[in-house]
Amino acid sequence: MAFQAGDIVQVKYNSGKYIGEILEDRGERYLIKVHAVVKHPMQGDLHHPGETEGVFFQERKALAHYEKLNAVKSAAKAFHEEVPEYRTSLKKSINTMKEQLSKEDTPFNKLSLKQLEYLEQNDYTKSYYH
Repeated sequence: MAFQAGDIVQVKYNSGKYIGEILEDRGERYLIKVHAVVKHPMQGDLHHPGETEGVFFQERKALAHYEKLNAVKSAAKAFHEEVPEYRTSLKKSINTMKEQLSKEDTPFNKLSLKQLEYLEQNDYTKSYYH
């Protein structure tokens, strides 16, 4: 499905999922402005998911409100619902990820939970959690 500037879409980007507005068609990609977070990015090494030993366990923040991304066109899907408020969607996406990670007691899940809590306390609280 082809979209045009102004359309609201849901898009997978890196390991997260977002709702945003298409600003521009750039040939193979769309320039999209983020309005909400559907799925918070996974923590850790994306090339070695689930591992903590011998890998670079990277902190992954959600894209910021109104941040722009270049997404491949195939990653964009139509979104016809009401767009949630960014702050609410960010909290919900983190809580969902925490619930999933809490279901199984593994070193990866423990480290991921620790990273998410750090992000909440040191990044998201300052900007979005008032």
